[in-house]
Amino acid sequence: MQTVRQGDLELLLHPASQELLKSKIPARLAYIWTDGTPRVIPIWFHWNEKEFVMATPPKAPKLKALKNNPKVSFTIDDNVFPHKVLLVRGTARMENVDGIVPEYAAAAERYFGREQGEAWVKHLSSLISNMVRITIKPEWVGLLDFQTRFPSALSS
Repeated sequence: MQTVRQGDLELLLHPASQELLKSKIPARLAYIWTDGTPRVIPIWFHWNEKEFVMATPPKAPKLKALKNNPKVSFTIDDNVFPHKVLLVRGTARMENVDGIVPEYAAAAERYFGREQGEAWVKHLSSLISNMVRITIKPEWVGLLDFQTRFPSALSS
């Protein structure tokens, strides 16, 4: 069996990746702030088998930074040994959406469960009338599972 190399999008199909993609673990989104310094934030995501979709209120400060430099990376990683870490790099695209971004509503149900997710989306709808849909198509994917896939510093 040939091992899929780091960087290959096929790594998204690996069982460890699939586990992380379906988990309730938020992504840790990294981007460059307008002053050139790095930022990392936790953010909900929805994976639609082609793109990662995230959403945010239209006044979110990160939107200004993403407009200036849409190149991003993020991780989805667990806290159980042996750790699993999915690493993704891509370019963020932003689109204004009236109401709640549908993928955000789907993420709310995944993170909270159906009843609480629906309640959260209803509450959020009373606070904001639109959102920004952030779409990231993976350009590079890495996977560490600390059983068969280790960081390069530990690989032979």
